[in-house]
Amino acid sequence: MGLRSLFQNFSADIGMDLGTCNTLVFVRGRGIVINEPSVVALEKGTKRVVAVGSEAKKMLWKTPNDIIAIRPLRDGVIADLETTEKMIRYFISKVLQRKIFVKPRMVIGVPSCITDVERRAVVESAEKAGAREVKVIEESLAAAIGAQIPIFEPAGHMICDIGGGTSEISVISLGGMVVTNAIRIGGDEFDESIVKHIRTLHNLVIGEATAEEMKRTIGNAVADPKIEKIEIKGTDAITGLPRRLEIDSVEVRDALQEPLTAIIDEIKRTLGQTPPELAADIMERGIVLAGGGCLLKGLDTLIARETGVPTIRAEDPANCVVIGTSLFFKIEKNKASMSQTRT
Repeated sequence: MGLRSLFQNFSADIGMDLGTCNTLVFVRGRGIVINEPSVVALEKGTKRVVAVGSEAKKMLWKTPNDIIAIRPLRDGVIADLETTEKMIRYFISKVLQRKIFVKPRMVIGVPSCITDVERRAVVESAEKAGAREVKVIEESLAAAIGAQIPIFEPAGHMICDIGGGTSEISVISLGGMVVTNAIRIGGDEFDESIVKHIRTLHNLVIGEATAEEMKRTIGNAVADPKIEKIEIKGTDAITGLPRRLEIDSVEVRDALQEPLTAIIDEIKRTLGQTPPELAADIMERGIVLAGGGCLLKGLDTLIARETGVPTIRAEDPANCVVIGTSLFFKIEKNKASMSQTRT
């Protein structure tokens, strides 16, 4: 047994979906062990970590003067390198509670639209957090693997991964991305559009958590005969006093039109750039949706109606990317074996 094989037997392979909203971690042999908000609470001045993940999210917009709760990733990329490194280190130490023989290998899903500088920042953060080997993979490719799309077939497959900060649309064939486009619009922009709509029409200031709750409970991308309602609480923009307001699903759908239109336009643009032979395959196989953002009710119906292409959600859309990252080293090993067999 070679030294490399020995290392692999004693180390843990870790797949990570480093998302704007949530970070998911998959450990070989154990499955998904972390699914927590990408939020870090720090002590001002010392920058000491007070809390990470779920506990830190509870502190957003509610912290005393000596503590600040921040989201170190915005629009799918690292906005605060130092804090991201602390968050990654925390999650790694949490999943590797017992000491291991060697440091783990890691695969991290990243948006294809990030720059080389941002990509290096992701790798650097993971290395400083304790990984011995770090690979990055485009989120849409990881999502396709996690959705069990046969990406090595000589046929076209389209995946649309709608995350918290980005939406990435790719056409994949023979294991590579033939066409890929990404925009920095995702679940966060859905929430921000709702916040803006409520303030503009009702002079009521609400937080992102309230907007997210509205989106999740009564949000809909297409008209529904059943009109649902929800009562929300916020601050009157004029008086500054707390106020309640009842909102229905029609208003929430209206609020979401701008970001939804942007995503659909990007899907149409990607289809327009796809070679005719692969486009024919996509018409037959359909568009596969992944990412937490695709869980918005009726989104698959809206995309199918606007593009004329059958659209389906992956079986486990929110976890597709992290599952795909966890399979990366196995796929690389199989590709290497196939290459050796051919030679």
